[in-house]
Amino acid sequence: MFTILRDDIQAVFDRDPAARSVIEVLLFYPGLHALWLHRLAHALWRNGIKLIARGISHFSRWFTGIEIHPGAQIGPRLFIDHGMGTVIGETAEIGANVTLYHNVTLGGVSWEKVKRHPTLEDHVVVGAGAQILGPITIGAHSRIGANSVVVKDVPAHSVVVGVPGRIKSRNGDLPSEFERTDLQHDRLPDPNTELMRHLTARVVALESTVQHLRLDDDGRTADAWVASGGSHI
Repeated sequence: MFTILRDDIQAVFDRDPAARSVIEVLLFYPGLHALWLHRLAHALWRNGIKLIARGISHFSRWFTGIEIHPGAQIGPRLFIDHGMGTVIGETAEIGANVTLYHNVTLGGVSWEKVKRHPTLEDHVVVGAGAQILGPITIGAHSRIGANSVVVKDVPAHSVVVGVPGRIKSRNGDLPSEFERTDLQHDRLPDPNTELMRHLTARVVALESTVQHLRLDDDGRTADAWVASGGSHI
């Protein structure tokens, strides 16, 4: 247990350059408070003490502004930065070294008592305001751009941006050290710009083709006019 708590504190220092001391982190980081209260609530939930578990979860929501259902499964070294407005549903599963920013929702899309919330694999980063909905899986080392809405599975090593979320493989553009969390939000792709670029290139190619066809047609017309001795064709 103490190893897990120590790792949770270290995760803050690893991913927040504003963290200056252990005392500061212990006193003033609501993401850490919410995570530790959830670990207590989850242990009670698993042992059938569900009413008290919900009470702790409710208190955590009031105290931190972060709502985590006690049934959610959270791995080691989760870092919730700022966190206000973040909601994590009952059947959500979060792997190791995941980072969530404020106003993120891991929500459900069904009223049935089944797996209805997302699964986030290891080293996933979710930008502020992103909504990940349904029993989908976000592959390891993926980044979800701010305010994206994700409703489909995301392969590992992908970037997702937009509404609805558009998936782009990162190919060779991977972090140099997988053990470090990739926080490069300034390197998110712009699918709309890429689409416009492709459409512009297509229009240029079509215009060039049409121009060649016109030249060929004009040449054939001139040849026919000469062959006819200058009379109408």
